[in-house]
Amino acid sequence: MKKILLTVALTAGLVFSSCDMDTMPQGVQTDKDGVSTYIDCEAARLGVYSGMRSFGTGAYIYLTELQMDMFIGTLTNGNRNGEIARGQIYANNQDIEAVWGNIYSRIGNVNFFIAKAQALLDGGTLTDRETANVNGFIGEAKFARAMYYLYLFDHYCQSYTEAKAEQPALGLPLITKYDPTPNRKEYPGRSTMKATFELINTDLEEAFDALVDWEAAGNTSSIAQNSAFVSSYTVSALQARAALLSGDWQTAIDKADDVISAGTWTLTPYAQYPALWSSDQGTELIFRPYIASVGDAEAGGISATGSAWLQASMTECDYLPSYMNCVTMYDLSTVEVGGQEYPKDIRANAFFNVWTLVYHGSESPAYVFNKYPGNSIFNSYRQVYKNMPKLFRLSELYLIKAEAAYELGDEDTANEALNDLRTARIFQYTAEDYTGDELRDQIREERTKELMGEGFRMSDLRRWGLGFKRNPAYPISSSVVRLFGSIEKDLEYAPGYFRFVWPIPQGEMDVNPQLKGQQNPGYE
Repeated sequence: MKKILLTVALTAGLVFSSCDMDTMPQGVQTDKDGVSTYIDCEAARLGVYSGMRSFGTGAYIYLTELQMDMFIGTLTNGNRNGEIARGQIYANNQDIEAVWGNIYSRIGNVNFFIAKAQALLDGGTLTDRETANVNGFIGEAKFARAMYYLYLFDHYCQSYTEAKAEQPALGLPLITKYDPTPNRKEYPGRSTMKATFELINTDLEEAFDALVDWEAAGNTSSIAQNSAFVSSYTVSALQARAALLSGDWQTAIDKADDVISAGTWTLTPYAQYPALWSSDQGTELIFRPYIASVGDAEAGGISATGSAWLQASMTECDYLPSYMNCVTMYDLSTVEVGGQEYPKDIRANAFFNVWTLVYHGSESPAYVFNKYPGNSIFNSYRQVYKNMPKLFRLSELYLIKAEAAYELGDEDTANEALNDLRTARIFQYTAEDYTGDELRDQIREERTKELMGEGFRMSDLRRWGLGFKRNPAYPISSSVVRLFGSIEKDLEYAPGYFRFVWPIPQGEMDVNPQLKGQQNPGYE
């Protein structure tokens, strides 16, 4: 099956293909139009942000969540995302091909931008202010490229280990230059894991240095809560995430601490936490890509993430949270103070609603996953469950710090980070200290609860060496079980199961001869 991916980025029109053997591979730009002036460069910079904005919503977030253990498909979902949810993942899966192709398209756009921006700098025609700005823009673009490659690695490559770091063809095909060619012999094969992370880390180091310099020159508006633009602290947040995935525990702690100790961001207070998800505003939001206003065309560039789970009718639901695997992780009780009821865990209140679902005329009350309820500013677009992308939150950094500190045997630091997060989420929480495996399990549980539905679950289970078995039991409303698909409800992955890693898309394998023999295990 042929699939042509069309994308317009920067000031040029691009055509890519993930499956067509007669076209060039992902990441190649075919239009010669360029960025020749500073004004062009400013406009092209917005194209880089456009890619990051849409990257923070939709399938990039929910596909792996539906693949894992916390959600179960219903008989009323019209087979939306059905192959993923049933674990029927093959190299020709269209969703997996689309994610690969679209991200490599973004990388191609970034490469084009960096080359043109650097040419402007080298031309010597810019003012001092323009030179400083363009250097900052290049830093932002290198951040974006690192973020894209880290996402690709985390989905299409096995977990990083030192033992596998230099084994051939376990990393990604790396493209860093705008150099279109129809010659298939020049297409890159897969690199090593080490080479992939060297590129990611180098991009992040250069992005950090460029943005620090830019901020020192007075461009500090991005160092703010709910920032629409990348700051040096956003780079540190991504460095912490990358260090966690590569097992560089001390760097993970250091980079997480850089952001936490800055004081600009604080964990969203208990009472304000639901609004973090309904209105996309919170004291912990480090980077929330730019969307201008109600009625702005940019709103059309983001996907309705919540629609993966919910339907507008509120009587049907595509995917339900497993009551036993998911809902019961949270303390669903309330606490009465001064005659007022408070949810014990504010996340239970923010993430779940109870709907009365209807199937063949019968009613079944059930918990539905409502973490992406839709922001009212998008109502003019007649979109349901569309929220702004929230690419980096402070709570993730507390969890990274806790996990990395545990791995280094620093139980005091791990407990401190864990208790700080729980204090912000659990009403009248009393700090506790854990040790050994219990501490490890508490950190993992808290990470699961806090980041539920945000696209981390597959990566986490693989990194922890865990498997899963979905549990369809619904003791508080037994009629709900009949809503689940027979395959979806019983899905089970053993630890190390090959489908914890996505396949390199078959179309890419077909078009690029250097990928021969480099498919992920299990998909050959």
